[in-house]
Amino acid sequence: MTGKPKKAAEINQMAHPLDDLLRTDRIPHIWCPGCGIGTAFSACLNAIKASCEDLDKVAMVSGIGCSGRGAGYIKLDSFHTTHGRAIPFATGLKLGNPELNVIVFSGDGDLFAIGGNHFIHAARRNMDITVICVNNLNYGMTGGQAAATTPYNAKTTTTPVGNPESPFNLPLMAYASGATYVARWTILHARDLTLSIQEAINKKGFSFIEVLSPCPINYGRRNKEKSLDTLKAYQDKSIIKNNAHPADLETDFSKSIVLGKFVDTDRLTCIESYDKTCRLG
Repeated sequence: MTGKPKKAAEINQMAHPLDDLLRTDRIPHIWCPGCGIGTAFSACLNAIKASCEDLDKVAMVSGIGCSGRGAGYIKLDSFHTTHGRAIPFATGLKLGNPELNVIVFSGDGDLFAIGGNHFIHAARRNMDITVICVNNLNYGMTGGQAAATTPYNAKTTTTPVGNPESPFNLPLMAYASGATYVARWTILHARDLTLSIQEAINKKGFSFIEVLSPCPINYGRRNKEKSLDTLKAYQDKSIIKNNAHPADLETDFSKSIVLGKFVDTDRLTCIESYDKTCRLG
């Protein structure tokens, strides 16, 4: 090791490796200590850097919620849209300019509760977009209410004695709706997640990645689970099983959680289908 050690002030002034993709004037961000969204967002930015040669042709769309703030932090064309409407906005961008690489970065509530209908139809049409869903198992921004992804018997502000409902199996929903790329990772598996997002961005068609992430302030506190507890559960309970059938991917932390790439197929995209139909007509 050569040279003098850097002082704290000098270290603080050093550029972050992702500064060229961050709106640094908006830092510090709003995400809570222990939240995993920052890790998921960092993985997404690294994947964009690795996979997109022309960043002028990349656009990020987010909805409302904790994860939805991602579009406000990326220093590319980005759209922070209305609640549940990230995918329709992304669809419009792609149809308006098919050369764009459109990425949706949002949360489980935005994409699968109020936005659930848009998700299934975009997948059915095989819109050529990449959808990244940060799943923290509750409505983290608005007080920790039960979501469509809250595990059975988990406690939230609206289910204080335990959730009586079964959660969505997100990979199964994506697969059943027609997505051509489906994967699931946790924020602990940051390298796998980054490579998966990169693969999804370069994949033609509707790509979907679920990212399991801790929410220590709302979900974790009510279920007596600290961030380190959640990460340990990701480590102990996770099984990487590529090509597993999506019907076998329930989110049940009393058992094992299956991660990996489950679907990677090819079919005509929405725009290709329209072009083919118009030519035949």
